[in-house]
Amino acid sequence: MTDRTGRARRPPLTLIANSQEWHSRSLESILGPHGYAVLRAYTGKQAIERARSSRPDLIILDTDLPDRDGFDVCRELRSEAIVSPATPILITSPGHSSRQKRLEALKAGAWDFIGSALDGEELPLRLDAYTRAKQEVDHAREESLLDEGTGLYNIRGLARRARELGSQAFRHREPFACIVLTPMLGEGAMADDAESTSAELLASLTKVLRDSGRSCDAIGMLGPGEFAVVAHDTDEAGAIRLAQRLAQAAGSLGTEPRIRMAAGYDAVPDYHEAPIEPSDMLMRASMAMRMSRSDVPGADFLTIRKFEGQIS
Repeated sequence: MTDRTGRARRPPLTLIANSQEWHSRSLESILGPHGYAVLRAYTGKQAIERARSSRPDLIILDTDLPDRDGFDVCRELRSEAIVSPATPILITSPGHSSRQKRLEALKAGAWDFIGSALDGEELPLRLDAYTRAKQEVDHAREESLLDEGTGLYNIRGLARRARELGSQAFRHREPFACIVLTPMLGEGAMADDAESTSAELLASLTKVLRDSGRSCDAIGMLGPGEFAVVAHDTDEAGAIRLAQRLAQAAGSLGTEPRIRMAAGYDAVPDYHEAPIEPSDMLMRASMAMRMSRSDVPGADFLTIRKFEGQIS
């Protein structure tokens, strides 16, 4: 199987949730020869769990599951964002395909509703169109320069913008700085991963950094809870002031305990004279941030260090 650009596609993973063995086997006999990998579930609860763990490319839910109906399962998959909005969900019914059921399926977030009569020729063509669209969206997301959760630059986007801003600083012999910050909630506690940095906190910090940052700078995510700023025309003193302003803004969110920030930076007074890549400056700033975690915060809101030394 290939996509529209001729790239080889991995076999689409299809989750079939149906308590009737004969119906699951019927679907599998149609999908298997057309290159689909199949994962089965027999209850609504099992379907939710397997969708969460396996991230299928396609989900086919039966209306008559033992513990709950397929419409409810579909609604939960969509409302809880267990699968991406681009994941096609189809609902099947062992009975007559009425207009009311089709409407209910669409309202629940399904892409299609299929009755008991399966067309072995039409169904694979329809599913192939759905999975192609889903995998194209996935590929576009992977190639994106933006972090999906925050809308800030991701690592790829930061690297590109750092090269662009670094090139400008090189031509004009300007100072150049990279700053990396991470939130710390109380003494010694740090947002090391996505679980400890809640979606709500991440959204609040993202807005604060956007509002407090400068439009000429590039702000992005190096990792979960790890923010980076590529600062145009900014020397060492300017990098410290910028980090202080961002940390003060984060501390004003009103959380308990109050958020303080650990920060690290690397800065040069004339980038034309600095034999270092912008991506290396980001790495050095990140290393300095990690060293600043154990420092006593100044003014109760920020610990900050400049990178000193060599990258091994």
